[in-house]
Amino acid sequence: MPNYRRNYVPGGTYFFTVVTYKRRPLFHDEVIRGLFREAIQHVQAKLPFEMFASVLLPEHFHCIWTLPHEDANYSRRWRQIKEKFTYLFLRSGHRGLERSASQKRHREQAIWQRRFWEHTVRDVDDLERCTNYIHWNPVKHNLAQRVKDWQWSSFHRFVQAGDYPLDWGSADPCPGYHSPEWE
Repeated sequence: MPNYRRNYVPGGTYFFTVVTYKRRPLFHDEVIRGLFREAIQHVQAKLPFEMFASVLLPEHFHCIWTLPHEDANYSRRWRQIKEKFTYLFLRSGHRGLERSASQKRHREQAIWQRRFWEHTVRDVDDLERCTNYIHWNPVKHNLAQRVKDWQWSSFHRFVQAGDYPLDWGSADPCPGYHSPEWE
């Protein structure tokens, strides 16, 4: 059994990537995007966290969270978000993919990859790099020609706050951050 090490820092800021099972493009569908948003908001109401930045792509989601001062349990939040989304997804008549023997043993649906990728944000420069990566991601994946064209991103909130100009992202702002862990 693998030993996955997580870095739990109370009140920490984290970059996450969560991916659908077999990279199934669930989030092309507006209803399914709404179910995902509902699942996040449901968990966020019970277990607060600040969603600093985010981007939703067809088969994966990147975001940056900051947890409350004495709380480091992001794993619990992700487990509950995935569970709530799965419940809402199945209840709405959608189906998961064919389940593996392991998924059947663990009573899991074939909707999400089991794990998620986490990176503890170390400082302001790291936060900027992670935020830029999130906002650039739709262009990187050829889903949009310009960052401003992708509507399922916090980019427009950052533009309104004056953190980015509307035409930001004409070139890759994160060269070298294309390793598999970030995807």
